[in-house]
Formats: sequence, structure tokens, C-alpha cells
Amino acid sequence: MTWTPHATVAVVVEDEHGRFLMVEEHSSGRIVFNQPAGHIEENEAILDAAKREALEETGWDIEPEHFLGLYTYKAPANGVTYYRFCFIGKARQHITHKLDTGIIAAHWLTLAEIRQLGNQLRSPLVVKSIEDYRNGRCYPLDVISDPQT
Repeated sequence: MTWTPHATVAVVVEDEHGRFLMVEEHSSGRIVFNQPAGHIEENEAILDAAKREALEETGWDIEPEHFLGLYTYKAPANGVTYYRFCFIGKARQHITHKLDTGIIAAHWLTLAEIRQLGNQLRSPLVVKSIEDYRNGRCYPLDVISDPQT
């Protein structure tokens, strides 16, 4: 058997009111909430993937400003291991944009509202990454060496 981890990106985006950009989506027959996130495509720069996923899932043009960290998660539902490159980003502009298939809506929610979602969160990484951000975890983008950039 071949082990095939999935490389993904996510972006923590906070607005001036202390709310975080979240995505409400269909996943495995459930409605879940997550940060703007998704898979890195072949030959795609990691930062480009973060920008693309945010735009496709929320309609917002996001500029990654810092690297928050690399998170590992093995999903109990499917046994897949995900390596999640998580960024801190700034929402620059909302663009009228058709959202990806499976996306219900984008929302701006407080951390308290996100915590109240409980088992509707896509994974424990949703709250963990916001808490890390709130605790000041922050690295320069150049800690990632990506020849595609």
C-alpha cells in the first residue's frame, strides 16, 4: 500500500471587528465550517494556492502576509493525512465571484461563534490555528522555499 499524504493550504483572515473569514461547505454528506482552504495543485506555488483557494471559496482577494505554521492532521473519516500550510492573510477586496462547487457561503465569525459550531468544524485545526494566531505565532513568508514563486 502506498501512503499518499495530501498537501493543503489554509488562511486565517481577521477583519477590523475581530471576526474571522470562514467557509460553510458540503463535505462527506455534512455541512462544515473551515478557513478558506484546499489542495495545492501540481506545479502551483504554495502562496498562489492559498490566494486561489481563498478567492474560489469566499470571493475575497486575500494577500498572505505571514506563515502561521505547518499542521498535520489525520482525518478519522477517511484515514487521509493532511499537511496544512497555514497562513495569516489580509482581505484586500471582495470580488463578485462564483464560489466553488460545494461551497454554501462565506461568513465573518467571531472566535466565540466559531467555537460554538463544535462538531460542525471541518477539523480541530480550525480553532487551533486561530488560537495560534491570537497567541502571536507568526513567521515571515520566506521560511518557505518554493521554486514556483
